[in-house]
Amino acid sequence: MQVEAKRERIISVDFLRGLTVAFMIFVNSPGSWDYVFPWFAHAKWNGCTPTDLIFPFFLFIVGLSVYFSLSPFKRGPITSALIFKILKRAFFLFFIGLLLNGFPYYHLDTIRIPGVLQRISIVFLSCALLFLYTSWRFQLLLTMALLLLYWFSMVFLPVPGYGSSNLEPSTNLAAWVDHRLLNNHVWSQTKPWDPEGVLSTFPAIASGLIGLLTGFLMDTANDKKTKTIRLFLTANLLLLFSITWAWSFPFNKNLWTSSYVFFTSGIALNGLAISYWVIDVSNYKGFTKPFIAFGSNAITAYILSELVEACLNLIPVNTGLSLKSWLFTHVFASWLNPFVASHLMAFTFVILMYVPVYVLYKKQIMIKI
Repeated sequence: MQVEAKRERIISVDFLRGLTVAFMIFVNSPGSWDYVFPWFAHAKWNGCTPTDLIFPFFLFIVGLSVYFSLSPFKRGPITSALIFKILKRAFFLFFIGLLLNGFPYYHLDTIRIPGVLQRISIVFLSCALLFLYTSWRFQLLLTMALLLLYWFSMVFLPVPGYGSSNLEPSTNLAAWVDHRLLNNHVWSQTKPWDPEGVLSTFPAIASGLIGLLTGFLMDTANDKKTKTIRLFLTANLLLLFSITWAWSFPFNKNLWTSSYVFFTSGIALNGLAISYWVIDVSNYKGFTKPFIAFGSNAITAYILSELVEACLNLIPVNTGLSLKSWLFTHVFASWLNPFVASHLMAFTFVILMYVPVYVLYKKQIMIKI
């Protein structure tokens, strides 16, 4: 949901959203997955790379955007038309995620049900309804409850069929729940569990709620300097808590651990604080335009990139390679180190995806799903 409240527009939020989407497209589109620098790949299990920051950043921004876009509606009666609009948006996000998962064959017996857009859908719906119907104090308490209950469940509850609790890939409680509830409808590369699975969606909602609470934190400050100080202080308190919590519950994107929520939210808050000070306070905005273009149609850019990437992998050429593999081998890797070639091809793909979102931005068209 775009930031469209009737107030001074916070450009840094649009910028941060666009930067996140552009980086998401970049890391999702290397020329070859065999040639990816470690910092542009997800951590294999425990740990956190720059790439592991992208999805929680986006969920944080979803919560932040919900706050600013729905604030005007909270001042008056909440209409059924507004609730229907929220439900419709959440439904279409989830449904498009399913369409992307099945593209182009749609084997319904094994189609993956979880996914990136599906998780965004659930987090958006949760944040929107909680914002409209509850106070910030309830939202804060719920955030802590979600993270504490998830930590307790994963670290202390026994796993049926495996014995005592553990955080290993296929034998932890979240993996057991995914296997029981989703069965064959999980990501084929991680069976029997899913990185956007059932249990880990609850702490992911907490990532969105922290963004929601950040909106309140900014909105109640008297001036821009106070906003910035609040953002920095909150950011670094979360980082301190996350490092402490990681001793017993390590950073882990696949499990979306509670420490990972605090850690990524702390970095997102620092990023927002820096962006806010540079862009909205100091008024340095010239460099923001490409990212604001991405941010103005973020979901559209992501969907388009996923479809084009899939088509490049599906179209065969007469050498027996896919079109994407042929381009990597004969256009990029023919004259560059394969790692450099792989990431140059990803960067080229980002530029390619920028063209349609720039056209939409110039025409002031925002495609709202």
